[in-house]
Amino acid sequence: QVQLVESGGGLVQAGGSLRLSCAASGLTFSTYTMGWFRQAPGKEREIVAAISWNWSDGNTRVAGSVKGRFTISRDNAKNTVYLQMISLKQEDTAVYYCAAKTGRNPDYDRDTDYEYWGQGTQVTVSS
Repeated sequence: QVQLVESGGGLVQAGGSLRLSCAASGLTFSTYTMGWFRQAPGKEREIVAAISWNWSDGNTRVAGSVKGRFTISRDNAKNTVYLQMISLKQEDTAVYYCAAKTGRNPDYDRDTDYEYWGQGTQVTVSS
């Protein structure tokens, strides 16, 4: 019954912006750490950003490759997590996945840490 549904992907030119959404159902959203991963063709899936209710330092983590350009946020009233992306580059092209995990384990940057996954949304950045 747990379901994560991503939306907001599409085609954008380099330098443009995009906002991804992930709507969750079937779980107590506020108790979960939420993450965004991406997988480019021929590459391993990698962490992009994560957000938790129990972290200090703003309760967020952002990968170095996107720091300063991507921002993760959540709206617990809407059971939704967002990924705001600006100054997009061609190397950001990938399928972006939303994932959820319980908040007890402090690990957040490996796909094996997460229990639930969405189907992904394609982001394509053109030159």
